Amino acid sequence: MTQDTAADVIIIGGGIAGLSAAYMLAKEGKSVILMERGETCGSKNMTGGRIYIHSLKQLLGTSAVAQAPLERLIVKERMSIMSTTGTTMVEYTDVHATEEDFQSYSILRSVFDAWLADKIEELGGMILTGVQVEQLVEQDGRIAGVQISGEEILADTVIAADGIHSFIAQQAGLKNDLDTDSVGLGVKEIIQLSEEKINERFSLRQGEGAAHLFLGVTQGLSGGGFIYTNRSSISLGIVVDPQELAGQEKTIYELLQEFKTRDAVFPLIQQGKTVEYSAHLVNEAGLMSVPRTLCREGLLVIGDAAGFVINMGTTIRGMDLAVWSGINAAKAILTASSAREINEMYMKYTNETIIPVMERYKRYPKLLKNPRLFKEYPTAANDMMHAVFSVDSSMVPAESIKEAWKIAKKSIGIKHLALDSWEVLRSL
Repeated sequence: MTQDTAADVIIIGGGIAGLSAAYMLAKEGKSVILMERGETCGSKNMTGGRIYIHSLKQLLGTSAVAQAPLERLIVKERMSIMSTTGTTMVEYTDVHATEEDFQSYSILRSVFDAWLADKIEELGGMILTGVQVEQLVEQDGRIAGVQISGEEILADTVIAADGIHSFIAQQAGLKNDLDTDSVGLGVKEIIQLSEEKINERFSLRQGEGAAHLFLGVTQGLSGGGFIYTNRSSISLGIVVDPQELAGQEKTIYELLQEFKTRDAVFPLIQQGKTVEYSAHLVNEAGLMSVPRTLCREGLLVIGDAAGFVINMGTTIRGMDLAVWSGINAAKAILTASSAREINEMYMKYTNETIIPVMERYKRYPKLLKNPRLFKEYPTAANDMMHAVFSVDSSMVPAESIKEAWKIAKKSIGIKHLALDSWEVLRSL
């Protein structure tokens, strides 16, 4: 930090990426100012669900993670494939979840982010909330700080962690405006329910959690539903393609209400009280959404602002990658001796940790855009199950299985079955 600068680093955005960078930098003695437009860190965060904690362990250490306000250890994975004729559910319980390195927890970001912000302040970092950054300050071609209420605040490095919209990355010329073809529209409710009822309805013991995904609940639109169990609440919601939503009559709120009343959903949430409702955009393009350049001299882009989200259908990873990106940015600042070297080190660390994972799943966005996945396949799956388990005086089980195969061929077609199977294999 020089005489002209207010801090070594200014971080724009108090989500989990910005907080991770701030925590690591403050812990190593760097002067940090984190600016968040919400009233508290996490108050405007609408992400609901789970976090894989491998990167949190790297950031905080195993003992600190154990003390963090995470909700429940996910031990139960469920997927329900629904149609008008029935529901087919697959359930897996991981009996070794407490021993594994890839543990995940349900999380309420308003609680967790506020906790991490407090830790940063304890380390000497400055958290400014209710602050809207107006624009970047540029001096001699490099980013030198930010402007707030007409006042310039300077720093050696600025980190953009301002989420999926990231007007900071756009202003810096690193990112274009959002393409509606690359995002999903999500709505979420937090439903208050007692710990005892949650444990009973999901067959869980104390501290255990469940993640339940739903296919075939979006009226044929690309998307799906989810439920995550918290300590004394449930995070429930749906995500749909906004372009497809615009072409039909029902609103996303109406789709959410229909989802909540489905036979496989209502018994899980009945008698619960909705205490929060929110909507947000979800990055669905995977590697394609990552800008070609994540740096300018004096500026690094991290987290959702950098497009670090992977939707694999069965799991969505964003928070763990956001933490990694915050770690990578902090490490680069701590180890490099110039703005140019900071950029080089940040990209090096990112290419070693995040990009290989995103490269591995780069075909998934195309796979999940297949319209048959959300209508024909759920219908065929439940019709097939009906055929397999329906045995009357004129049909024996062997003929039931044969009938199920006929249903699949009729509902989807041999050509599409072959093409879709090949696409799945390529994605894997």
